[in-house]
Amino acid sequence: MLSKTLAEEAAWKFAEENDIDLVAINPGLVIGPLIEPTLGFSLETFLNLVKDAGTEVFPDGMCILVDVRDVANAHIQAFEIPAASGRYCIVAKVIHYFEVFKILHGLYPTFNLLEKCEDDKPLLPAYKISQDKAKSLGISFVPLEVTLRDTMESFKDYGFLTI
Repeated sequence: MLSKTLAEEAAWKFAEENDIDLVAINPGLVIGPLIEPTLGFSLETFLNLVKDAGTEVFPDGMCILVDVRDVANAHIQAFEIPAASGRYCIVAKVIHYFEVFKILHGLYPTFNLLEKCEDDKPLLPAYKISQDKAKSLGISFVPLEVTLRDTMESFKDYGFLTI
């Protein structure tokens, strides 16, 4: 995260010094269908979570998720819309891990998924990230259930998971 922050700060400084109009696209954890059998950080993180990577519980925390297709669309729209400027948070949903696993259990009832939160405390409350600016680019977010299904199917198709 620090490297992304420093890179964006440097970009804004360069844009200001050179009188360049800059648009920054800041996505959440990017998941969705793969186009090749290579995992980036976000998809590897998500895959490890659903594969039960050395744990029997899922974290008591939030996922800040967005579909890769929405991120791609945001980049295209930011380039094509002359009025686009500034920072855009591209986040489809802030959701507790519990809810993610609940959806995945509904989609894949026979797949061995984590079923218990790491502690018995009440779940952390969810927060919202405004989608208003993203929607000003014409972004209509892919429903989370579709993103989760397409991600899991992609993992299956490329041999990362057996469902």
